[in-house]
Amino acid sequence: MALEKSLTFLLFILVGFLIRKNFANKDQVNGIKNIILTIALPATIFVAVMRVEAELSMLLYPALALAINLLLFAIMPVILRLFGVQKGSKEARTLKLLLPSLAPGLSCFPFILEFLGEEELAFAALADVGNKVFVLIILYVIAMNMYLRLRGKSTETEGESKLKNLVLALFKEPINLVMIAAIALLCLGFNLDTLPGFISDAAIRFGAMVTPLILLLIGLAVKVKKEKLGSLIGLLLSRAGITLLFSAGIIYAFNITAPSMMLLAVVFPLSSCSFWPFAHMSAFNAREKEAKSFDLDLALLVLALSLPLSTMLILGILADGEAFTHLPVISITGLLLVVVGLVPALVKRIKWKLSMPAAPLGKEVAKTLK
Repeated sequence: MALEKSLTFLLFILVGFLIRKNFANKDQVNGIKNIILTIALPATIFVAVMRVEAELSMLLYPALALAINLLLFAIMPVILRLFGVQKGSKEARTLKLLLPSLAPGLSCFPFILEFLGEEELAFAALADVGNKVFVLIILYVIAMNMYLRLRGKSTETEGESKLKNLVLALFKEPINLVMIAAIALLCLGFNLDTLPGFISDAAIRFGAMVTPLILLLIGLAVKVKKEKLGSLIGLLLSRAGITLLFSAGIIYAFNITAPSMMLLAVVFPLSSCSFWPFAHMSAFNAREKEAKSFDLDLALLVLALSLPLSTMLILGILADGEAFTHLPVISITGLLLVVVGLVPALVKRIKWKLSMPAAPLGKEVAKTLK
């Protein structure tokens, strides 16, 4: 059953890939994305949340998601050094902002809905609130500090104004508005069955569009570029491995035993990188004539690779869900992904060092003594 469902999903992605020529205009693809993010996905989340019993413990989900973001951000400088990314470079700043971010809406939610169910999707949507705080607010503050530090400035009124706008955007985003409305209705004693039939029926029908549209969008958005392809795939695999290790830690710390909740804890952090850090970086780069703070071409390449890679990992794990309800499997897979991602980069660095001309003996002795 799981294999057949996975093949169906892959077929949707393949169809999207095959009809890309009919969507050559970027605005057409963005139109599909807007339908997903403003109608189909909010409707799906509204239905899912309205079928869940409101509990105070729900606040734990956004807190855990935010903790994963912060842990990824804290460990990223170490990972980037292992990949040979120069500290303080615009590449390092770009990757440090992008890689800790999550975009579960396009890469994770449809598979949670199809494989785990509506209750788990509601929990994932709640967790995404914590991630949204990170990508919209915290990452903007970090990007602004990077920009100001490079220019020797300490304050900027425009930056403060932009931050206020981002806080407002957090509450204006359709998914967040729908969640606030659904939680308010739950607190007032309503659920999906007690709502007027035309509202619940419309939400269910709109939500039915989400999975096919997202899979088609993934097929339409797949781009293959050779530039920096190998190292970035390795970096993204290592990121996935680290998130699996974090997931194993969360499952162990909170003694999670329900298979569906274990799988939710595994796949949510595997979501692709978010577009929001790219938006922040673009805003700051637009103010600079020379010596750009961030590498936008690199950011676009990461985003292009992240979505299909995350989708395949999530789909593979959920299709073979039984195996990933065991902590040893999750931990070992995480370690393997980190190693598989790191080895090519380390081998490349070793070859580069071996190809360097040998230093004079006196310098080598001096280095040894130091």
